[in-house]
Amino acid sequence: MTDWRKRLVSQLGKKMVEMTGDYTPDLMALLSADIIISTPEKWDGISRNWHSRSYVTKVGLMILDEIHLLGADRGPILEVIVSRMRYISSQTERSVRFVGLSTALANAHNLADWLGVDENGLFNFKPSVRPVPLEVHIQGYPGKFYCPRMNSMNKPAYAAICTHSPTKPVLIFVSSRRQTRLTALDLIQFAASDEHPRQFINMPEDALQMVLSQVTDQNLKHTLQFGIGLHHAGLNDKDRSLVEELFANNKIQVLVCTSTLAWGVNLPAHLVIIKGTEYYDGKAKRYVDFPITDILQMMGRAGRPQYDQHGKAVILVHEPKKSFYKKFLYEPFPVESSLREQLHDHINAEIVTGTICHKEDAVHYLTWTYLFRRLVWFDGLRAGNLAFVAPNFPSCINLLDACFSFC
Repeated sequence: MTDWRKRLVSQLGKKMVEMTGDYTPDLMALLSADIIISTPEKWDGISRNWHSRSYVTKVGLMILDEIHLLGADRGPILEVIVSRMRYISSQTERSVRFVGLSTALANAHNLADWLGVDENGLFNFKPSVRPVPLEVHIQGYPGKFYCPRMNSMNKPAYAAICTHSPTKPVLIFVSSRRQTRLTALDLIQFAASDEHPRQFINMPEDALQMVLSQVTDQNLKHTLQFGIGLHHAGLNDKDRSLVEELFANNKIQVLVCTSTLAWGVNLPAHLVIIKGTEYYDGKAKRYVDFPITDILQMMGRAGRPQYDQHGKAVILVHEPKKSFYKKFLYEPFPVESSLREQLHDHINAEIVTGTICHKEDAVHYLTWTYLFRRLVWFDGLRAGNLAFVAPNFPSCINLLDACFSFC
């Protein structure tokens, strides 16, 4: 948000409002805004009643960051708001330009077709094409059990710091709050064994003591003494902001964080270490893999254009998955719709707002979605003709019948 304000508000004189979980602007601010920066969830809630909200229908440009997340958990909401804005554009006859930003995709043409983007507006580069060159190292580790395997990765993580980034900023991504603490403590121990326990700290003792006096979390207070920060949702806002500032200003060299940081604050790092590619899913009650999009996002924190000439990423994985990551981190991957699992919720929402009144409306609503494009594509694939469109939309009708059984 700071960068946006600097470039758009200060330099161009535009009025900008933020609409996120932390900020909800009032009506007058929205009506007078030139630029609205919003989360998908916030825009979904506001745009449902678009008939009575003029600032929704006045949108002329919609920029979608990380649009490859259509296949992730938040994908259905992202898909719905884009589909709705395209539908609104058709109803109001006001042209809306869509700009989608993503990683390299194997089926970029499908996505472009859904957004209404022609060949001249589609730019799909290879994953190796980056503003800043990124050197990637993938290391596999055996071990059936998760916790011992994570523990065995701490020494290689320390070795990676010493080899690839002995003096430059390092981000270490781990799967949980507990792992941030355990990883940091092991790094401190390894540094002490090398007789350089304070090698990661870059500020005088008096400045350090002043910083420590402001820290509430005891684990963070301990690790900061050795130049290692912790970052996770369990920290209060003050501690989190403090450690971000210390790392951004190179006062501490190492920041051990959970994966949420990859999607949040833009912090510079020369080296990114991803310590394990699994996390515990409370719903599934087992360890599951991070989506490949999350791994790419973490890697993207290394070698930021405005901070670095080049970057490095070290990915520590379970040995059986090493070949999988070697393949998918260097090749484009396809993006599929994940709307099917939540379609009944969104159909219900449109029924409440009056957009859908009968089954024909529901079919029409579905035709605006990326899910529909993929269904048509697969129907054509089964028929041996990729241009084939089933005249009665059998897949759509079957899907809606299943959907209405939930509604």
